[in-house]
Amino acid sequence: MGSAQVLVIGSGVMGRGIAKGFAAAGISTAILSRNAAKVSGIEPHVALVARLPPQAPELIIESIPEKLELKLECYAAIEATYAGAPVLASNTSALDLEALARPLKYPGRFLGIHYFMPADVNSLVEVAPVRATEPAAVDTAVRLLEAAGRSVVRLQRAVPGLLINRLQHAILHEAYYLIDEGIATAEEIDRCAREMLAPRMCITGLIEQKDISGLDTHALAQRALVPVLHHGDKPRRVLQDLYAAGNLGIKTGKGFYDWSGKDPDRVKAEAGRKLTELLAYLKQQR
Repeated sequence: MGSAQVLVIGSGVMGRGIAKGFAAAGISTAILSRNAAKVSGIEPHVALVARLPPQAPELIIESIPEKLELKLECYAAIEATYAGAPVLASNTSALDLEALARPLKYPGRFLGIHYFMPADVNSLVEVAPVRATEPAAVDTAVRLLEAAGRSVVRLQRAVPGLLINRLQHAILHEAYYLIDEGIATAEEIDRCAREMLAPRMCITGLIEQKDISGLDTHALAQRALVPVLHHGDKPRRVLQDLYAAGNLGIKTGKGFYDWSGKDPDRVKAEAGRKLTELLAYLKQQR
């Protein structure tokens, strides 16, 4: 293959989706996979390679399993090959980016780029520098992401979970508490999310809505509710028990819902189709 502007490391669903977005924008893109001969479902305009190309890409996005030692091994090979020439980004959703950057020889070229599933449908991407990240590295990443049509949320610094996952887990922590305490079911919580929280946030977001409704009302409600919210620092049993029992959702046929008899690929494809249509509609409303 010729030189690629963007190299995605990892050929899973997320990696393929990331690569698809760049290639669709006409950006030269390759995916690196150790098992390249067994990989399928790669877009026609995305190259598939089994080792690091001789010429350094402009941007490398690592999207491999969430194991610290595996990622650090990957980064060591990249730095040994390219000596800090490319911008190196991790798509980690939970690992501490500062911990990932600490052993690097070229931490100024490292940052976080966090996509959301499905990566080729969701346009929003978080970009987060570590303390050592050079501004030029952030600028390069943002330029390429925006050229690929991504809507970039540029965080001032990396924190575990970044922005979206912290918001999601804060809401889910309270939701799992309500389930554990028998106050509401998963179905009831999802109904409220679909019919009230999500539509309203689509229009006014989370913070703007409070400006519209009045910060006096909001401030007084916060005084009353924050002390009685569930602020525990331990994961809730309702989720951990499902995980321990091997009930992992649609991939195993059971989670909070019963997925037996459902085709996982079809369910995911239908959800992706609906999300694509919704995002297109919302874009027209801006």
